[in-house]
Amino acid sequence: MKRRIFSLISTVIGVVLALAAVELTAIAWLWSEDGHYTSAADLFQRTQNTFVRDITKGTECRYVDTLFPHPYLGFVHHANPPCGTVNINNIGLFNSDFPTIRRPDRFTILLTGGSVASQLGQSAVAPPAPRFLEDELNKNYISPNGKPFLVLNGGDGAWKEPQQFILFSMFASSVDAVVTLDGYNERYFFRSYTTERLERPLSNFAEVNPFVADENFGDAAIGWVIGRVAGTLSRLPMLGHSHAAYMVIRGIESVAKSKDIFKKSAKKTTLTSLFRLPQEVIGDPERVFQVNLALYQKYERAIEAIARDNKVMSAYFMQPVPAWGKELTPDERREAGELDYADTYRRIVAGMLSLREQGLQVYDLGDLLKDVKERIYADDVHFERVVGGDSKGYRMMAA
Repeated sequence: MKRRIFSLISTVIGVVLALAAVELTAIAWLWSEDGHYTSAADLFQRTQNTFVRDITKGTECRYVDTLFPHPYLGFVHHANPPCGTVNINNIGLFNSDFPTIRRPDRFTILLTGGSVASQLGQSAVAPPAPRFLEDELNKNYISPNGKPFLVLNGGDGAWKEPQQFILFSMFASSVDAVVTLDGYNERYFFRSYTTERLERPLSNFAEVNPFVADENFGDAAIGWVIGRVAGTLSRLPMLGHSHAAYMVIRGIESVAKSKDIFKKSAKKTTLTSLFRLPQEVIGDPERVFQVNLALYQKYERAIEAIARDNKVMSAYFMQPVPAWGKELTPDERREAGELDYADTYRRIVAGMLSLREQGLQVYDLGDLLKDVKERIYADDVHFERVVGGDSKGYRMMAA
């Protein structure tokens, strides 16, 4: 009996020591990557940007659990338990409901774009959190009709053209003005190896429609299950504080996101095929750039055409990015990801600014932070926000 107990104790001690060795190895590895110690909780947060974290904060839900398919916009959010998000309006976006007809008691502006536009409008934090653009306008300006400004939040995570165009087309008769804030999500389709048109939806569409959008049903199912497991493990009290668990989950996510890990789909019609660039363009970086720039310009010009037809005021803003226009702090640089897209992004900005020659009011916010020394960026493109939703960066952008 004593031998059994001794053997069991020895086994337990051996397992504990082995796990401790694995954990210490993981800490050392990650320390070498960052140059300093980073807690496992902070590392797990890095796997999601601030927009995703804000929406799922305080819940056991993953970001995909908050999404809802939309027949025209691709995806929005829902308020349904248990994973519904706060502050959701009548069209699955954030803040005030979208009117069907123009409101006589407000000067209504539709602010549209990706997650940065959504955070500028205020997304995952309910009132009395500041609505940066709306607050700035009402504090310092009188509207053209003399009524208080109302800014409709028409932005969402991973949105890009033509989602802004589609949303505005649906509500052009309901608003007095439209403002776009974009560029960062669009730039993914200007990389030299791009094979798809600008219109191809980003990953959120595949997440909310996994068995329709993915090229291979089996790949989608496996990726969905792996993602579920990884998300659950990261929230367990013990594993959520383990560097080794973080490395395992990071590896799992890398495998799940890899297109080459599963056999190639034999389907002829896929999401990729629907938006594939002409064969003669693929492989030619300059032609890829010019084709997708023309598409980007087309959708902004289409917004302008509809705005003029509906007597709606308009303005277009190219958003700032960490790769250009600010001296990054060490923390900003570490969490900004790859910064090698600066030259390409500035070419995109220049191409969009050329639309001013056609009468579009296009503006560049690239130098917004040129004199700011402290940390403003929280990740690859979003600004830091404090508890309650306030943000120096978004206040600067609104101004």
